[in-house]
Amino acid sequence: MNRRIWTALVTALLTVLGLASPAAHGRPAPPAGPTAEQVLTWTAGDDITRYASAPATAVAGKATIVFENSEATGNTTAMPHTLTFDVSDPEYNNDVPLNILASPLDAAGGRHTAEVTLTPGRYRYHCTIPGHGLMEGILTVTDGGPGEDTTAPETSATVSGDRDANGAYLGTATVTVTASDSGSGVGTIEYAVGEGEFRPYTAPVAVHETGAHTVRYRATDRAGNTSAVKSVEFTVAAPPTGDTTAPETSATVEGERNSDGAYVGRAKVTVTATDGGSGVERTEYSLDGGPYLAYTGPVTVDRVGRHTVAHRATDRAGNTSEAKRVAFTVAEGGGVPAPQCPEWDERRTVVVGTVDTGVPNRVTGNRCTVNELIEDEKDWASHALFLKHVRKVTDGLLDDGVIDGREHRAVNRAARQSGIGRPGQGQGYRDLFDGTEKSFGRWRHVGGGAFELNDDGTLTSSTTVPGMGMLWFPERRYDDFSLKLRFRDDAPGAGRANSGVFVRFPDVHDHPEEPRPEWVAITYGHEVQILDRPDGDQYKTGSVYGFDRVGLGGAGVTEKGTWNEYEIRVVGQHYSVFRNGVLINEFDNVAGQEFSPPRAGDPGTDGRRYASGHIGLQTHGTADVVSFRDIRIKEL
Repeated sequence: MNRRIWTALVTALLTVLGLASPAAHGRPAPPAGPTAEQVLTWTAGDDITRYASAPATAVAGKATIVFENSEATGNTTAMPHTLTFDVSDPEYNNDVPLNILASPLDAAGGRHTAEVTLTPGRYRYHCTIPGHGLMEGILTVTDGGPGEDTTAPETSATVSGDRDANGAYLGTATVTVTASDSGSGVGTIEYAVGEGEFRPYTAPVAVHETGAHTVRYRATDRAGNTSAVKSVEFTVAAPPTGDTTAPETSATVEGERNSDGAYVGRAKVTVTATDGGSGVERTEYSLDGGPYLAYTGPVTVDRVGRHTVAHRATDRAGNTSEAKRVAFTVAEGGGVPAPQCPEWDERRTVVVGTVDTGVPNRVTGNRCTVNELIEDEKDWASHALFLKHVRKVTDGLLDDGVIDGREHRAVNRAARQSGIGRPGQGQGYRDLFDGTEKSFGRWRHVGGGAFELNDDGTLTSSTTVPGMGMLWFPERRYDDFSLKLRFRDDAPGAGRANSGVFVRFPDVHDHPEEPRPEWVAITYGHEVQILDRPDGDQYKTGSVYGFDRVGLGGAGVTEKGTWNEYEIRVVGQHYSVFRNGVLINEFDNVAGQEFSPPRAGDPGTDGRRYASGHIGLQTHGTADVVSFRDIRIKEL
């Protein structure tokens, strides 16, 4: 496409969206020289992830904004960029609604100016053209008065402790940081051990590990001036002793247990450590692969699922024992209330939006997982607010020792990449069934069998009403979507549940040719199977029934008696099926496919399997017991 046509189309689109602004908001100013007291310049080039240059600070008052996106600033592709001041986020100043669109091919050659008046505070700016998600930054404006503080605090640090002849600290080195500021006063002091993240300094830092160490420190005053980073280096040596034997540790698990050996409601893990030499200095434990934390008393685990507790100890001579582990399962029951978590998310790793961080999705101190605290399924008003929320959550987890510095950076980086809260990212998940009678009343049942609402907010297929039928949601049809729900195989004895999730079927009452309305979903929609019985039907969990077979050898057997998360993602005619965050099947619904084995009257995929439709849950019989909960959907 001609580059000028491209620029014109983008300009027209941004004008319709209100992003290409009138003269007051970014058209070229008259050629006369600027009348403002200061000139602030942004430039853009070929990079679509960041501006080529941008100011970080300014003084309150009149200012000339210059935005240039031209060959002179590095743009060789004619890609247009915008400079937009965000006025939608209450965290930042919202009194300058600036929107400038610049392209090397426009009438001004890509260089534009605008006159604005800045007030003290912070302005958030970003590019509004799709695909420029990381072109953003903060402009800090000070009042510029005669008494303005522009001098950073003074900082110093001292290291104390007993030392050997080589100057190494024996057993422990204590670092004390001080800061002073004669202007606005010290606001915060921060420190970091080695290459780790900076943390708030509230008390002297004790370093016990033997070896060479570096502690970095800095301070920021109330006017926002941050001092240069300084550091102290020192070595910690083990105290003189003949003890070379590490402590011995052991762990016991206590609680009421069911017939399967799982602990009902909660399990209490007690760790003990003994050392016949210099004595135990500290005992540590790690829950489900998390960082080691100081053990101060029995650890109570009341989150349903499989858990592992690792434990170790270090004596006063610096000998650390090899980690030992104890594994156990916690089952529902015992009167323990469910944790009050913002969402339910027990995937193995922390996933922000669609970005998998690889960080283990650990259970935190309030019994919620990291994923649940991130709240990436909430409807965020802006990307900046979401990033601020994630930073607050991860800072707390870092301080609590749930994640380390590398994991802290990975989660925040994923939050930035996710784009959550930006225009065009879509809405969050909406509840179709949240466990209440009101939400259950929005569903309708057709055919045989039944679903019953339980006191704990779950649905279970009936063990007394025979026949095959379907519970369906008649209020809405859905086009492209991500459907999430939790299911549990509750078949009695050695049996297995037989059920499924129906998607994209028409209103069951619009097809009078079908003598049984529940068969409308089977004939004109698709069923995503739930069945892991080793014999019988070859379509196992994750299969698109009749069209795309998944066997037990491919996806593995779903654990019985435990809650599993299903995500069915349908975009266009592409189906993706996830179980507990793991992709177990993909299917493309192309014309010409026929039901296998052949079934009389089935239209195959000739277009009668709809591009949009309703959601339903199958009940198969009184012995094929299945339970559902937390059914929610997001339109894509």
